[in-house]
This record gives sequence, C-alpha cells and structure tokens, in this order.
Amino acid sequence: MFQMAELDTVSQMDAFYPYNMITKFNSDRVRKNLCHQQLECTPLGVYCAGPLSWYLLQTVLQTVLNYKNKFKSNGSTLKIDMADKTEYRFLGGSGLKVSNICLGATSSFTRTLPLHVTSLAERALGPFCERCNVERKGPGERGWGAMTFGEWDMFPGQQCDEAASHAILDRYVELGGNFIDTADRYGGGKSEEIVGSWMEKQEREKVVVATKVGFNTGKDINRMGLSRHHIMQSIDDSLRRLRTDYVDLYQIHMWDRAVPLEETLSALNDLVRTGKVRYLGASNVTGWQLQKIVDLSKSMGLNKWISLQAEYSLLHRGIEWELTDVCREEGIGIIPWSPLKGGLLTGKFERECDAPEGTRIWHATKTKKINEAAPDFEKVKKDDKTWDILNVMKKVAEAQDKTVAQVAIRWLLQKDVVSSVIIGAKTVQQLEDNMGASTGWEITEEQMAELDTVSQMDPLYPYNLIAQLNSDRVRKNLCQ
Repeated sequence: MFQMAELDTVSQMDAFYPYNMITKFNSDRVRKNLCHQQLECTPLGVYCAGPLSWYLLQTVLQTVLNYKNKFKSNGSTLKIDMADKTEYRFLGGSGLKVSNICLGATSSFTRTLPLHVTSLAERALGPFCERCNVERKGPGERGWGAMTFGEWDMFPGQQCDEAASHAILDRYVELGGNFIDTADRYGGGKSEEIVGSWMEKQEREKVVVATKVGFNTGKDINRMGLSRHHIMQSIDDSLRRLRTDYVDLYQIHMWDRAVPLEETLSALNDLVRTGKVRYLGASNVTGWQLQKIVDLSKSMGLNKWISLQAEYSLLHRGIEWELTDVCREEGIGIIPWSPLKGGLLTGKFERECDAPEGTRIWHATKTKKINEAAPDFEKVKKDDKTWDILNVMKKVAEAQDKTVAQVAIRWLLQKDVVSSVIIGAKTVQQLEDNMGASTGWEITEEQMAELDTVSQMDPLYPYNLIAQLNSDRVRKNLCQ
C-alpha cells in the first residue's frame, strides 16, 4: 500500500481548472454510503444555465416596442443609439439578449487603495499612487468579474462601498450595459443587497440580473450545496436581497457530487415554472458534468440550460479542450470570468518588479491566499509564456490604439461561443476602459492567430491523440 501511495504521489499531475477548483470545493462532499455523507463545514458552490421562457420573451418584445425609437437593428445584433457603446448578443440558444460586457458585482463595490492613500484627492485619482511606484491612471485592474460590491474576506479591501457601487452601475447602464452578475455568497449577501438597492430605482425589465446558488451561506448544515432544501431557501433569500420577484438567470455555483443531479434539476425547473427564475445556467463544471446536465434535462423533459460561466482568458484556455465543444454543440453561451486574470492581463505588471501594492495579486502573493483570480506573482515572474503573451498583447494594443485590458476582453468576445464577458470595476475609469472592448473595433484575423498561437496550451492525452488522428477528418459542411 505504501508503495502505491509513493508512486501515486511522485507521478501526480498538477491539477488545473476546473478540476482543481471542483476537487477543492467537493473535498467534504463525499458519501460514505447511500445515506451518509462525510461532512466538514467548508463552502461549496455550483452553476447552471437556463431555459427559454415565453413570459420573458413577452417582456423583451414589449420593451422593444415601447422604446423602438431608441434602438436600431444591425444584422443579428441590437444596439442602443446611445453612442453605440455596447453590442447585444443572445445568451446561448435562448431568446434573451444581453450586453456583451457583463458587470460583475461579486462582493459589493469597497475600497482597494493602499492604507496610506487616505485623502479624498488621492482616492479620486484611483487605486495606485507614487509611493507604490505605479501610475494611478492605469485602468482595468479588476479581473475576477462579479467581485466588486461589498467587503469579502477573500479579498479584503478589494471592493467598493454602496455609493461607489451605484455610481459604477449608473455609468454602466449609461454605456448600454444591461447584464449584472452576482451570487448569494458574495460579501455574505451584501453584493445582492447593493444591487437590490440600486435596482429599486430602475425599470426592472431593462436589467438582466444573474445570481448563483451552491456555496455555504450559513452555519446550518443544510445551508450549502445543490439540494432542493438549499435551493428553495436560497432563491427566496436572493429575491429578498435583490428586492425583486424574479431572477433572470439562476446559476449553480459549482458541481455538487453529494446531491443526486435529478434532485437539483427538478428543483431548479420548479423555480422556472413558478416564475421565480426565468433561465438557468451552470458554472465551474467539467465537460462530462455539463453534458450530463444537458442530457438528463432532455430525458426528464425539463427546461434547457443556456449558459456556462467559466474561467477563460488568454492565460487560461483549458475549457477549450471539452467545455467549448459541449457549449457549441448544445447551444450554451459562455460567460467568461476573470478575463484579466486578477489584473495580470492589464499590462501594468512588470516582470522585474513586485506586484503593485494594493492589487489583488499583491495581496494574494503576500498572504499566500492564492486562487484562480489571484495568482502567485513570484511564480508568474518565472513563467516565460505569460510574458510572451503579454508582449504580443502590447503589440496588438499599440497597433489598435487600445489598452492591453481591452485586447484581453476583445479576444474573448471574438470567440464564437462567448455571449458576454464578466468584468469587475472599482472605479468608473476602469469600467469605461473595459467597456471600450465591447464594439466599434475588432482584432484582425492575423492578430487573433498570433494571440491564439502564443497562448495555446499544450494538449494532454487523450486530446492530443484525438486531434492528431482527426486532423484530416474535418467536414466543410454536411456532405463534404
């Protein structure tokens, strides 16, 4: 037995997303047998994608009719005349259109400034100062996505307060944005509360609100996972905090291997039937898990799942090995999170220097609280590929007269399975910079090819073997 353990350990592959994340959050979700589960009090989360609702279609059509003078048709997209700042896309195979930039409200919008930046004048200039040896004016450091509203212990000092959050939300809508993503877990519910207090002042049907269920939201043993019990309690809590009677997109925050999938699917479908939820989506799942959700939903006659929220960026393309194919085949739109990898893909980090003080990556490196959205900068410094990618991004940004962050987001938007990209913003300046990737320009075919090549991940078995043996087995169309 000892020899097997030693062999297993020495030959262990480094886990990568989403397998590492799913394993981590499912470490205490193992059943001993049919009726008993080995439990510890650690958080868990899951996502899912949603069906087409006739009621939602009625609402969308009525909104278009009411405001037809403010809209213009442009091929398969719908653009607001307001400076044409935002493009709209269908969310997966549904009839729901969302702005191709989604504003993440992960933990409610709290400060991200170094502690010594205390004056109002310094705060107005942004998150950095000369004492950090970093320019204040550089936009776009946010990279997680829905993680900017309300304080959260994972990223202390990395969020905005309610007033700043509302200002960012107001500007986002002014620029044509209509898609907001949050979760019951973010900021202990504070993120949903801040979005809800802002939503009270808006025309509800104009805003597409997405939230999530699955993580630990309380001390009670049933306040986690994807059981019917937790789902039914969580949706009511989310609706109360969001101050609305329905959620546009309800997502499982993580795969839950302790709960039968049939239980989760039927509970979520009941929420659609009762009108509390209009669409369903998934997040942080593997290819086979998403395909199982799709197939079981079909066999049970349930509503179709329409979206997948997953980590996806020039520095993280692992979902292309399976998940993008499932989404393409099944009509599921991808909503990437962490498009800037915690700010690393803004071009503001230098290999020869430490991470800028006050940034998420600086905090993660200092405290060793490393995660998917905040990598260890000491390891990043040693990774030649990261800096090769950044060099190509800077070249493209200069040629396009855009920022490096805009290139990172635009690269995702030009992928055929991406419906909307989640951005986070702690200042209006960052928001405006990131929104600049939405429309009005494109990365050229040659530039896309160069970015694809430099960021390509080395395929593992069986992906490499399948790709090799199928290199000449590509159909042009149905018959050729």
